[in-house]
Amino acid sequence: RNYYGGNWASFSFSGLLSWIKENQEKTDTSDDCEDWRKLILENEEVISLSKKDKTIQHVEDFCFGDQDSAEDVEEAGALPKLPIFGASGAEGVAQELEKECPPMESALPEAESQEPEKATGTKPASAMEGNDTEITSKNESCHSTALGESALELGKTEAAPSEISAQEPKKITYSQIVREGRRFNIDLVSKLLYSRGLLIDLLIKSNVSRYAEFKNATRILAFREGKVEQVPCSRADVFNSRQLAMVEKRMLMKFLTFCLDYEQHPDEYQDYENSTFAQFLRTRKLTPSLQHFILHSIAMVSETDCSTLEGLQATKKFLQCLGRYGNTPFLFPLYGQGEIPQCFCRMCAVFGGIYCLRHSVQCLVVDKESGRCKAIVDHFGQRISANYFIVEDSYLSENICTNVCYRQISRAVLITDQSVLNTDSEQQVSILTVPPVDLGKPAVCVIELCSSTMTCMKDTYLVHLTCPSAKTAREDLEPVVQKLFNLNTEKETENEELEKPRVLWAVYFNMRDSSGVDKNLYDGLPSNVYVCSGPDSALGNDCAVKQAETIFQEMFPTEEFCPPPPNPEDIIYDEDEIAPEESGFSNSPETKPESSTEESSSGGSTAVKKEDNEE
Repeated sequence: RNYYGGNWASFSFSGLLSWIKENQEKTDTSDDCEDWRKLILENEEVISLSKKDKTIQHVEDFCFGDQDSAEDVEEAGALPKLPIFGASGAEGVAQELEKECPPMESALPEAESQEPEKATGTKPASAMEGNDTEITSKNESCHSTALGESALELGKTEAAPSEISAQEPKKITYSQIVREGRRFNIDLVSKLLYSRGLLIDLLIKSNVSRYAEFKNATRILAFREGKVEQVPCSRADVFNSRQLAMVEKRMLMKFLTFCLDYEQHPDEYQDYENSTFAQFLRTRKLTPSLQHFILHSIAMVSETDCSTLEGLQATKKFLQCLGRYGNTPFLFPLYGQGEIPQCFCRMCAVFGGIYCLRHSVQCLVVDKESGRCKAIVDHFGQRISANYFIVEDSYLSENICTNVCYRQISRAVLITDQSVLNTDSEQQVSILTVPPVDLGKPAVCVIELCSSTMTCMKDTYLVHLTCPSAKTAREDLEPVVQKLFNLNTEKETENEELEKPRVLWAVYFNMRDSSGVDKNLYDGLPSNVYVCSGPDSALGNDCAVKQAETIFQEMFPTEEFCPPPPNPEDIIYDEDEIAPEESGFSNSPETKPESSTEESSSGGSTAVKKEDNEE
């Protein structure tokens, strides 16, 4: 790979086009040279690693915008392309990257690849310089005020004043998307952070939160009777809602109050423990619209597979997360979910961690007598010894994974010209759950991001769709896309489609879900080799955090997982040690890069800090 982060990675638009091309071609990257086998001793054996990434399948991309003039368009602000050292076929890849306009792929012209840029950690100036500003949202009124200031100060990346939203959306062409490709930060996996979830707690405890900024998800939406509508979540939302009658408001508040401490009232639900949550809701004298809101937009659970207890737990989790950082339970990292792995990498690097990018591994070296892995051999023929080895599931060969049965995730990423639900403010971060047409099939989670999340260019929205796979991603998700969006070109658009947001560009793909696989299912894996999975299909990040902590505790049972790091000024140096100014700490993230007013302004974003407004 020419990027790091695996399936947690984030790309600029041109980088994503290159990723799409790479996965559609599925070229064999195997190295015929096996000189490295000379490094293997008689009492050792090797476990070869997979040379292909087989976690992504059925990649299909479509352009619905005007692309007639896009062939000669170059990405604005692109840096000179870097060579790919040491990789098989590097010369051919470098030559391809030298071309200004690579060949068309699925009728889409390829722009300059930004994957080498990602590999070196180089990012647009606004991305690097804007990430260190921390502004804590103390309450909802302060948040809305800061958001208003941010819209003025971030004039180049924020939306225009709200009165423009009443007008027709601006016409965005494909050439504009290519030219502004560096404004996009497109995640391969779509997730949100629960404000009281395990990942937020870990970011605060480890102080990794200093490297990122977050924005509140501003609204929860529901899709009911063919229409998108906003779901009232907090007490203020419920009583200010115009879509609920007064009786419904009382019903909803009474039920949500019960869910917050349902464990104290077992007599109210114990008779329904063997029933589904949907069946339990029908017994609570709730109107059909309230049942729909609670089931699909608050608990966000399956109508057929979720038990009463699971539904109550999910509802309670949602409610407990309300109000910590904003009016919804969710936060989204500015510049995308791909920032989170980079934040932990930065913390690790500050304290001595070493990352070898564009540096593939040929095999694991196993001692025949002990059965333990003792070293790896890289593609340069260098042997590196260690006591523990952690490998992501996709690097394991088919021989090792023979007994593993994987699930799949269906994903779609859309670039659209307006929001699924227009309001006075264009800067909305929305989450929408679309229930399945047929009972038993999974619901589709839709996350819509505006330009102030730094994931898309001005006057566009980035929309992520996710669900557990039943078929290919396009077969699973296109029916939902057709319900919510206009897929026709501008000339073919009919009157009834005009109100829907128009899709400018789309990609569908299936991603392997390797979460929940028992280590014993991997055949012939040494005991000191630990396997971590790729992303799961859940909305939050709890699975990844639990897995990381479990692996760490197995390796170092007496150590604390991600302890708070010391501040540089608190470290006491011996006389014979280097002075703090010369020890490298001056280059730590504590020393923040100089940034312009425009780039460092972060009103409307929320930094995760211990001093959050929890009460």
